[in-house]
Amino acid sequence: MNIRHLTPFILAFFFLSTCKGQGEKAAPVSVGASVLRDSDGAVMPSGPCRRIISLYSAHTENLFTLGAGSALIGGHKTCTWPPEAAALPLYDYSGDPEYAIAAEPDLVLIRPYIRRHSPEYVAELEKAGIQVVSLYAEGFEGFDGYIRKLAALVGVDPEPHLAAFHRELDSVAAKTAQIPGKDKRRVFFEATETAVRTVTEDSLPGLAIILAGGVNIAQGAKPAGSGSSIAAFGMEKVLEWGESIDVYLVQTGSMNPTDNLDRLGKRPGYHTIKAVREGKVLFINEKQISSPTFRYLSGVQELARFLYPALFP
Repeated sequence: MNIRHLTPFILAFFFLSTCKGQGEKAAPVSVGASVLRDSDGAVMPSGPCRRIISLYSAHTENLFTLGAGSALIGGHKTCTWPPEAAALPLYDYSGDPEYAIAAEPDLVLIRPYIRRHSPEYVAELEKAGIQVVSLYAEGFEGFDGYIRKLAALVGVDPEPHLAAFHRELDSVAAKTAQIPGKDKRRVFFEATETAVRTVTEDSLPGLAIILAGGVNIAQGAKPAGSGSSIAAFGMEKVLEWGESIDVYLVQTGSMNPTDNLDRLGKRPGYHTIKAVREGKVLFINEKQISSPTFRYLSGVQELARFLYPALFP
């Protein structure tokens, strides 16, 4: 099973001039006659940038994976992977922008949420002459394009990393595609403990279940809001489906404090859920399964091994 068709070819790799310093006007990045724009529609500056503050954990992770971690001079408190990222000075887009300005970055990386959440913070950075680029991967199909733009900013070639990423995902998908439908494990994915919400089928976790050979109990769940991958489900419905759930998958992290079987099993009625009763519960870090990073591969592999240990020893 080849899943590369899910990712349309978005950009060719290109060569860039140097990233400008604070207060200088950078030339726009272009491919042929097309000028590249970030996720907020702004023209992207040219690279390579060498003093970057990343205010989104996915950007930090991906830059390290691309071999450009040395370009980072700061991160956000949520940037804890890889271990080297935890040693970076921290900056908070909910705090005083003067701290970031004083560090004299040649680029601050954000995502669209940050511009919406803290417009004054971003405006102060730009007023000080600091280049701000907003990037985000809209679903799995947007991952390659996002990585190529991120790589362009630091002047590295992302293609070997992307090729290896898709090759390994294809390998998992090819194995699970051979499993007869009647033998596939039925999975419920819990995104949040509050209201026991799940995710939409087209989300990163939803796709991970498919790639790992699972059948999503909550397929067809509607998004909680426009553009959201979180979907309503509810404890009552979970218990109703309880005897049909072979594996209960919980993402752990800021969105969900449930991180062990004992806590999960103490919920009212949860002893009636087949997966909980049999201990078939997998707790997986939200950064590994729900974030647009190369570590998503390890999340899919971990889930596949849990579902089919004989197939993935």
